Amino acid sequence: MLRHLTAGESHGRALVSILDGMPAGLKVDEGFINHELKRRQSGFGRGARMKIEHDKAKILSGLKNNRTLGSPITLLVENKDWSIEKLHKVMSPRPGHADLAGFLKYGFSDIREVLERASARSTASTVAVGAVCKQLLNELKIKISSRMVSVGGEMDETEIKNKIIEARTLNDTVGGIFEVQAKGVPVGLGSYVQPDSRLDSRLAAAIMSIPGIKSFEIGLGFRYGDKFGSEVHDPIYYSKQKGYFHKTNNCGGIEGGISNGEDIILRACMKPISTLMNPLDSVNVSTRKISKAATERSDICVVEAAGVVAEAAAAFVLAQALLEKFGSDSLSDIKEAVKIYLKRIS
Repeated sequence: MLRHLTAGESHGRALVSILDGMPAGLKVDEGFINHELKRRQSGFGRGARMKIEHDKAKILSGLKNNRTLGSPITLLVENKDWSIEKLHKVMSPRPGHADLAGFLKYGFSDIREVLERASARSTASTVAVGAVCKQLLNELKIKISSRMVSVGGEMDETEIKNKIIEARTLNDTVGGIFEVQAKGVPVGLGSYVQPDSRLDSRLAAAIMSIPGIKSFEIGLGFRYGDKFGSEVHDPIYYSKQKGYFHKTNNCGGIEGGISNGEDIILRACMKPISTLMNPLDSVNVSTRKISKAATERSDICVVEAAGVVAEAAAAFVLAQALLEKFGSDSLSDIKEAVKIYLKRIS
């Protein structure tokens, strides 16, 4: 079974990921991983931390001559801004962040002990793991991409930029919606047999686990809610050239928890960043008196970057489902199993 575990704090020494269950024989391009990490740091509206950190992954285990051995892969992303022991205490929780709930849950005396791990800095680990998974999917001609749909209600590229500039001028932040597409996914990933084996539920969990994501949909999503079934369900056809297919894809490539061979289309909403340079009211957890929420170095808008993180999260889920169906020991065996399966269903 493909699984991964991450560790590290925002201002700790490093972020570490262990990816276990990747099949043997996959050629891993470290440069591609670093390219994906750079994409995560890009986008108009990013903050000063991106000027400090130039994320690069080091692969510490699991490879020989750049090919996977079937053993756990360890990925290390070092933090240049390593200052966790020196940073000031945080006493006034930020509305919208994990600050207050985490402080109360764990019984800390300093909210920094919450925000160091709750920070979206952890998504560098997600992207590093996802970059390896993308390379596996690429071997089977599965491609994943993302795009911004809107920011602050604006859809035009120029207006999006103006909205981010407006937020910066106001010492505010702004969120938006992004879309992820996976092309070339074969029929049959996931299952309807148990709730936690459904591909849609697994993708939902992966995307919703990204800090700041507040809603998620597949295909038409919420737009299903105001239409008749005859308007939205995708008719099924067959031809010798294509096999079974749909002319429309309102379901977003998943029916009954199983991929149906069409493009998988996911959308999610990234809320405005919780750290505001013009902070909202809060309470000092030491004195219990009203105060302004803490301010930390932060971004203005991360919708584009959130899409990159979501690509990585989706890549992990799809790779996991793929290996469950076709085996996970050897890449050459997996390719042969896929070939036999596609011939059968054609």
